[in-house]
Amino acid sequence: MRNMKTHFCSIILAAALSASTLSCFAQQQPESKTGLSAMVPDKGELDKRMRWFDNARFGMFIHWGVYSPLGCSWNGKRYNGYGEHIQRMARIPVEVYKKEVAGRFNPEEFDAEEWIRIAKETGMGYFIITSKHHDGFAMYDSKVSDYNIVKATPFGRDPMKELRDACRKAGIKFGFYYSHAFDWGEKDGVGNDWDYDNPGGDKLLGGRNWWETRKEFLPVARKYVDEKAIPQIRELIANYDPDIMWYDTPHKLPVEECIRIVKTTREASPGIIINGRAISGFDRYDYYNTSDCPYEFSNYGDIYWEGIPTTNNSYAYNENDNEYKPASFFIKLLVKAAARNGNILMNIGPMGNGKFSSPDKTILKGIADWWKVNGESSIRGTKATPLAVQSWGETTRKGNKLYLHVFDWPEDGKLCVGGLLTDVKRACLLSNPQKNLKCVRSGKDLWVDVPLNCPDTVNTVIVLECTSELKADPRRRISATQPVDYLRTFDARLEGNARYGGEEVEAQCVQNMTQKGDAVVWSVRLDKPMTYEVGIAYVAPAPKYKDELVEGDAGKEVRKASMGAAGVYSITLGGKKLTKKVSNGANVTETVGTVTLSAGEYDIRIEPESVTAVELFRPRYISLKPLKN
Repeated sequence: MRNMKTHFCSIILAAALSASTLSCFAQQQPESKTGLSAMVPDKGELDKRMRWFDNARFGMFIHWGVYSPLGCSWNGKRYNGYGEHIQRMARIPVEVYKKEVAGRFNPEEFDAEEWIRIAKETGMGYFIITSKHHDGFAMYDSKVSDYNIVKATPFGRDPMKELRDACRKAGIKFGFYYSHAFDWGEKDGVGNDWDYDNPGGDKLLGGRNWWETRKEFLPVARKYVDEKAIPQIRELIANYDPDIMWYDTPHKLPVEECIRIVKTTREASPGIIINGRAISGFDRYDYYNTSDCPYEFSNYGDIYWEGIPTTNNSYAYNENDNEYKPASFFIKLLVKAAARNGNILMNIGPMGNGKFSSPDKTILKGIADWWKVNGESSIRGTKATPLAVQSWGETTRKGNKLYLHVFDWPEDGKLCVGGLLTDVKRACLLSNPQKNLKCVRSGKDLWVDVPLNCPDTVNTVIVLECTSELKADPRRRISATQPVDYLRTFDARLEGNARYGGEEVEAQCVQNMTQKGDAVVWSVRLDKPMTYEVGIAYVAPAPKYKDELVEGDAGKEVRKASMGAAGVYSITLGGKKLTKKVSNGANVTETVGTVTLSAGEYDIRIEPESVTAVELFRPRYISLKPLKN
């Protein structure tokens, strides 16, 4: 896995490289532009093969390998980060890794049917597992390389076949993660520079990308792709017939080699789904993958996409990482994805003995309990609604049925569905469909009488059966009843050069606000006069005057010098402007001022008044706290 910290600039146009990269690439490889253009999926064919994926909404990701028993520790030293990267972090020589790690791997408690039973009970409709990760070890019976679980471990079984069979039996789609751009296990692999002078590693690559080291790197990469990656991909498809091939870290391999891998995959299985990390610069192939460990989602437009959270902060098992998120986090994240026409591929890192850890089982059980009541109706097969984001939660739909996912329960028993223009013939709790709830229309809004006691404090689902096709006012209704109304920048409209950052917690903000005209905008509606205390949360990096070579989760990478963030920002509400000077910090939260607003429709805008550094700042959300008039 790797963090995709550079978000796409225009997701709808993401199926092409930038003009400058493509031009440079074409100068080196005259046929490459045609090859690259041929990689863009035909819309009709894409829709056909993505039909089951779009319906599933929820999948299980598994990172499991010979590294799992180590738990991200080696020779008494505990490591932070991704457990699957322990060989590179600890610089374990290949021969030592083969003998002491792979040679001792014997997960005697592994039970494929138990894994798939848990996945099905939790609501997962598809299952993807690591067939080869960056360490180069094949977790299946590979004829291409003897460095595999059947020939090189005392376990001697093929767990991929067992899992494939269990998925087919349970009616769950099956797929492979395959690290196509990294292989630390072979002399002719890519990325191992502690054993070999490999230009794809940290030492010689020095944090540069493949283009900067093209002359020395391309022959190595081509040999690896010809002799291992492509033969193993063909082998996996021929022997296991997967529904998805999930690739990773394409920036570590020359673009033309990634193109050859995608062409091979498509030729071997025309109906297979290929994920968005197949070719560097695309941001998607058949569908887009978010950053690792996402916390928020933006509106990705009319494309297929998938968020890839993990239960703690590691993908493979890491006994040193106890920062597990609760089941409620994943339930809400799943809803946020479905409300934006996306999927969640939730990662579990099983232990070296083949069992799920106790914290993972607790999280999965919590999701399963919620799913049993709510999931098949309000998540599986749902689509986004025309409603704006609601102050209390999110909405999904199936046909004329509207599902209200209420995260923040109204204390007075009155839930306002802001902007719903279609009439409702029936309302009920999804958990209690026999009892109708009273609905009253008030202009553009619908008020639903709900129980004073919240049925499910994580996410109570209310079903509205509408009389006709759903129609809505696109403006967000500003709440006067919420203790604080939070307007996330990921739910806003961007103007000028402003761009969304990554979805992970440290990057979920708007970036590239460098000049006047760059703005974050919410179209809102207020049905009565109110006075609000206005707050803001943002990131404002301090100046950094030289490039740094930093430890990334898949190797060393260059963090470019920056003059940081500085200037004066303004928040305009209903024609009234509040201004304040930017303060540097990693997570600044501050009160901007107080404003009294009249009833009506208008835009709320964040924009620069002056920019005195490379950028103004990176806003995350604004808060509106109602005050007594």
